[in-house]
Parts: sequence; C-alpha cells; structure tokens
Amino acid sequence: MKKKTNYTKTPNDIAKAINSSMVINDFLPPPDKLITKEDNSKVTILLSKKSISFFKAQSKKSGVPYQSMIKKVLDLYADRFAHK
Repeated sequence: MKKKTNYTKTPNDIAKAINSSMVINDFLPPPDKLITKEDNSKVTILLSKKSISFFKAQSKKSGVPYQSMIKKVLDLYADRFAHK
C-alpha cells in the first residue's frame, strides 16, 4: 500500500496565487455534449496541434466528429460574449 503524502506547508508564492485567484464560471459543456444541427459555412482555419489532438481524442471517445465539437465551442464563446 502506498503511503499518502501529507502536505503541511504551502510555499508562499503558491498560497498567494491561490488567494488572489478568481473563480470563472464554466460555461462550456463536456465534449460529449458538443453536438449540433444548424446551418453552417465552410471556412479554413489554422489551429494548434495541441487543440486538434485534444478534439480528435475526445471524438474517438464519444463518436462525435471533432469538427462539430470545435464549432460548438466557438458558438458558445460567441454567444457568451456577443451580448456584452
């Protein structure tokens, strides 16, 4: 059986970062909920390999096309900030 690590002291810089942090409400659904049926327009976009890898991995797990997931994330972001 592994011995549990007992943290007794936190370095000051970590404690300051935690104390000064702000909670941001999560407005994005989990990857398996990124399914839509809407009118679409085709575009060409360059995305980081890291982002594409993430969405392709989630696509394999959920069976949802990764492009649909990316579209949903962008739609949610636009909806969230379009009315401010």
